[in-house]
Amino acid sequence: ARIQVKDLITFGRYPYHQGRPSEQDLKIVEQCIEYVDLRDVQDRFIDQLSGGQRQRVFIAMVLAQDTRTILLDEPLNNLDIKHSVSIMKQLRKTCDELNKQVVVVLHDINFAAHYSDTIIALKNGEVIANGSPAEIMQDSVLSHIYDMPITVTDIQGKPTCLFYS
Repeated sequence: ARIQVKDLITFGRYPYHQGRPSEQDLKIVEQCIEYVDLRDVQDRFIDQLSGGQRQRVFIAMVLAQDTRTILLDEPLNNLDIKHSVSIMKQLRKTCDELNKQVVVVLHDINFAAHYSDTIIALKNGEVIANGSPAEIMQDSVLSHIYDMPITVTDIQGKPTCLFYS
């Protein structure tokens, strides 16, 4: 079944409205649509959107749930770099402006370092490093995490991981 953007975001309010959205629920949905810049596509079907737009719809749906903490597993999967940057900027903005705690599973250490306050590195299901991007983005720490030589350099004030095969 096809579903429109606004309807999917409204599902984020389901725990509050149990299938009968109130005016307050619809107001929150409108705020979320506006916040993630989906007004122009709110009446379109999800399958008509680009991957980046779809990810913004899912973020809006999660925002509509109005929880303190947001958990996202690989939100950049199958997105090109432009859309990945857009999603990470949106998540950073969500933390800063809406005072939300956002926990994101990422495999790209440079995205993690650029947008995160804290990085927790897992290896074989175990936490092997936990700290600020400045603490984690060290040659020795990353070389240990990835089991290969890693060089960290500063690009435009941000630590950036470089690797050579």
